[in-house]
Amino acid sequence: MDLAVALVLCLCSLLLISLWKQSSGKGKLPPGPTPLPILGNILQLDVKDISKSLTNLSKVYGPVFTLYFGMKPTVVLHGYEVVREALIDLGEEFSRRGSYPVIQRATKGYGIAFSNGKIWKATRRFSLMTLRNFGMGKRSIEDRVQEEARCLVEELRKTNGG
Repeated sequence: MDLAVALVLCLCSLLLISLWKQSSGKGKLPPGPTPLPILGNILQLDVKDISKSLTNLSKVYGPVFTLYFGMKPTVVLHGYEVVREALIDLGEEFSRRGSYPVIQRATKGYGIAFSNGKIWKATRRFSLMTLRNFGMGKRSIEDRVQEEARCLVEELRKTNGG
């Protein structure tokens, strides 16, 4: 009997901690449906027709709302005007990528594919300058590629399908 009571108390305390963490992290997030403690809003979405579910939620909470997939909050932008404003007018604020802890630990935040912010801009600028120095984007490299393609076709013709 004592073990059952202790187990119930532990589960209740974990549930309360989960609810407290979700509610304390909502400071800067847009409104959305109240998530379940560990599942989030997964049960409120129709998996077979997610677009219809998101449209219904946007009618209730507006074109920008928050959904929880598990314990992770996700901000949803619904509608052409909102997406356009986010990507074009506020492009700098929305330009970051999500973080992947395993990749972050392996690359230490460097690289083109998974870096963000100033590191990404510096790496991108360096890569583009280096590629341009090697002839990328210039007509001269296009001529060389076409010449090599012609030579390859000639060599293939000499084999007579062998």
